[in-house]
Amino acid sequence: MTESNKPRLIMRDCTLWADRESKLGQIGDITLPVVQKKLEEIRNGGMIKPRDITLGYEKLGFSFKMPGLDPQIVKLFGLRPGVETPFIITGALVDEDGTVHSAVATVRGSINQLDHGNWKPGELPENDNTVSVNYYKLEIDGEELIEMDDFDIKIGGVSQYQGIRNALLL
Repeated sequence: MTESNKPRLIMRDCTLWADRESKLGQIGDITLPVVQKKLEEIRNGGMIKPRDITLGYEKLGFSFKMPGLDPQIVKLFGLRPGVETPFIITGALVDEDGTVHSAVATVRGSINQLDHGNWKPGELPENDNTVSVNYYKLEIDGEELIEMDDFDIKIGGVSQYQGIRNALLL
């Protein structure tokens, strides 16, 4: 097997920063925002079959689980409207040849659900926290892959809505 054929960019570890406070060793599970197109089916006159057209994107959210009940996280819930909390999710991606890469997801939004789960003697509780996301950026080794807010999405640093923004005189 040549070096280039070995598995690459395999997630080996990750952590979360919530409002600039490290949660190293406190996070059980992180689900990054899912970027999904909003599709509508259309079949206009003269078309022999329908097709999907893109009408923007679905709203973004992310979640994280913690075995411990963290007071700092609880205090981030229910902040007044307009206040966004910054979150940074960092990951170590490792190639099978030993090369280590840095993955960084930057998120701004607000915690919209705190689920403290079941408390049972002798078992770890699972605190599920969900966040409504207003801004999302994903980078690997400093290379911007996705950047998205309410008004634009950039893929590889290139705006996918610049033509529309120009038409709107923005």
